[in-house]
Amino acid sequence: MSARILTAQPLTAAAFAPYGEVISSAGRAGRAINAGTSLRVEMGDPDIVDAGGRPSLAVFRARAITLPFAARMLERHRLGSQTFLPLAGTRYVVLVALGADAPDLATLQAFMAGAGMGITLRRDVWHHPLMALAEGEFAVLERAGPAVDCEIVDLPDAPWTIQAA
Repeated sequence: MSARILTAQPLTAAAFAPYGEVISSAGRAGRAINAGTSLRVEMGDPDIVDAGGRPSLAVFRARAITLPFAARMLERHRLGSQTFLPLAGTRYVVLVALGADAPDLATLQAFMAGAGMGITLRRDVWHHPLMALAEGEFAVLERAGPAVDCEIVDLPDAPWTIQAA
């Protein structure tokens, strides 16, 4: 990473592990179900029920961005995880950072999610809102509840330019 420029790396389970989980059946064992017509591959459970939370399933209609892209802000959800599943294989970029009180720029990473790859962002992970590389729909599973759960901050030293590898 050079000053204020991030090259989006391929999204892999190992590289993304500090920030959440990659949702993909690739490389995972499963078990036959439905009289053998399907293979059930288990994923991690979403973390969405604390503080009176309940599951909320929505479809986000993403507008396309182009790379390079100037990122100026990040957000996080302190009470629950957030899962993004592209419904038509739309490729997208994920910008994430760790940090207790503010984004820790030493942990700022950009990932390129391939067609058909979903993600679950852990609670407290700073992230940019959805950045699809083409118009498309994403199923989003997140926490809904009585407490507002979205903290937004300006990205330090903004803008950060995200570019393709």
